[in-house]
Amino acid sequence: MSQPPPPPNQPPQQPGFGPPQEPSEPQPPAPSAPATPPTPPAQPPQQPPAGPDLNKAPQPQPGYGYPQAPGTPPPAAPPTPPQGPGYGYPQQPPAGYGYPAQQPGPYGQPQQPGPYGQQPGPYGQPQQPGPYGQQPPYGYAQPTVPMQAQPGQPGGGRKINAQVAIIVSAVVAIALIVGGGVWYANSSGKDDDKQTTAEGGDTKGGEGDGKEGGSGDGGATTGEAKEKAPAATGSKVLFQVPSPKVPKGVTTISIAGSWLTDSVYAKSGLSEITGYDRKTGTKKWTLDLPGPVCAATPHITEDDKTAIVHKPAMPSKTDPQACTEVAVVDLAAGSKVWTKTAKSGTMPVSFNNVTIGGGTVAAGSTSGGAAWDLATGDERWAPKTSDSCYDAGYGGGAKLVAVRKCGSYDQRQLHIQNVDPKSGDILAEYKMDEGIEYAAVVSTDPLVVAADVGDSAGDGSGISDFFSIDNKTGKLRARLSAPGDEFAARCDAIYKVENCTGVTVGNDRLYIATEEHDSGGDSYSQTNEVVAFDLATGKQTGQRADAGENYEIFPLRMDGPNVIAYKRPPYDKGGQVVSIDGESFKETVLMENPSTEAVRDVESRMSPDYSEIQFGQGGLYMSSVYASDFTSREKEYSVIAFGTG
Repeated sequence: MSQPPPPPNQPPQQPGFGPPQEPSEPQPPAPSAPATPPTPPAQPPQQPPAGPDLNKAPQPQPGYGYPQAPGTPPPAAPPTPPQGPGYGYPQQPPAGYGYPAQQPGPYGQPQQPGPYGQQPGPYGQPQQPGPYGQQPPYGYAQPTVPMQAQPGQPGGGRKINAQVAIIVSAVVAIALIVGGGVWYANSSGKDDDKQTTAEGGDTKGGEGDGKEGGSGDGGATTGEAKEKAPAATGSKVLFQVPSPKVPKGVTTISIAGSWLTDSVYAKSGLSEITGYDRKTGTKKWTLDLPGPVCAATPHITEDDKTAIVHKPAMPSKTDPQACTEVAVVDLAAGSKVWTKTAKSGTMPVSFNNVTIGGGTVAAGSTSGGAAWDLATGDERWAPKTSDSCYDAGYGGGAKLVAVRKCGSYDQRQLHIQNVDPKSGDILAEYKMDEGIEYAAVVSTDPLVVAADVGDSAGDGSGISDFFSIDNKTGKLRARLSAPGDEFAARCDAIYKVENCTGVTVGNDRLYIATEEHDSGGDSYSQTNEVVAFDLATGKQTGQRADAGENYEIFPLRMDGPNVIAYKRPPYDKGGQVVSIDGESFKETVLMENPSTEAVRDVESRMSPDYSEIQFGQGGLYMSSVYASDFTSREKEYSVIAFGTG
């Protein structure tokens, strides 16, 4: 498969970097400092704008699995923007719900890892930018309407075919590159973030920082599980937050980033972060920003600090703004601790990702990586312009791992480096086979990375294999084969580096969701499982947790030795949160959401593949990662929160 054309107005390359290494944002001249926004007057705590009564809401579009009358037309596609050469705008949601599923083989059977060391085939086909970008920005809030079953095909599948995934992948990749976090009318956009773990000495573990596809570093999954089943597992809607209105002329803006502390649920908006009381939804604080959040780490320190990348001003059609500002945010106080920028030569760096590890904030880009002391903001290292390699991104948590790209485009080699978070010195290094263009860090301790070797996944997931690496010696422990037609995990290896969904790591095992398949019930019934791989051997352990008929299960994070998972429901039920015992794989229901149509309509739009999902202390928080004028024409929600008790 061919590499997409580079974005227009590509900036001049800095010495030592050679030809463009991968799709990247234009690097505009350093923007002037934005005017300081006026300080708003003190206000009493506010409730989020009230939405309609969920029990009396108008009839929504049915969700996955809802039986439709023959000939029911699909929802109208949004207006088609002008098309660039060779790229059309997708007219149907990619990798969504309601597509006939391919029938994978049986799950839970031990498999041998694929042959290691073989040279991959042509690589570089643009992959979908992870759970935030895999769906066109307008699609995250579209009702999930299933296709009608075709003769000879099972209905209700949710897997898109490879050809459509490739087309959508290319379109979204190019669109996101150009816009830098914003999709304009007659233009494009990119950027977001997600994932979680606990960091030894720095980051909270267990409750409060579970995120969609959270890696759950092995070093953070020791000890007892904290999430216990309540006396009554039925939940109620705690609060919901309406989607913000995007500025005129801007079609879509990234609102990626959400965090859960002991007392606050914090969520990014158009150009701010708001902290809500996690039980009532009352606004506890609002942190105004000069521009949108481009990327955010899910890692939270013990004293409730986190890190983001944001734009220096609000974008417009003529000035998209670059993602140059790296900041540390205090989630307890609702304030900035510091803001920093970096340059590659004379050009300001536009960062694609940010993370926290070992007391260091590290951000990566196609121009290289930079790092700062978490507490003081003092620079620890800057992008190197004389090096033929560059740090594309970092994985954080218990350790700090760099994904370093070396060599020319046709001889690319990725170096997976366990680095000293204070000096940047390499502690251990694993060199992947040449030709692998992108890799995502699933966990830093134990060290696990994911890659689409030879573009063999075929489904736009970004994963064909996982690599279990000894982070002390840099030696490969095992290679785990995870074909895209059998497993449902996804990684945004192009931009976010540690942004994976449908997979988590703990107990020296990798827990991964399988693709949906026929449940064995009626012809429209689908289901899937969570299965485990041994990171030492690369083989499946034989453990399997079933989703149940017409449910789809996604591992979110680790809770001590247990796996916290979300179950996406059929059309007539509410979603569930379950705890899977790490040894017996016995499932314990922690929460079951209301089955009323109004609630289901909002919940069904928060797809685990394309949304942020946090669970902790009996609270489930689901949020969108884009605000769009396609959805602001009617009442939409960027957050819905559920609670038990």
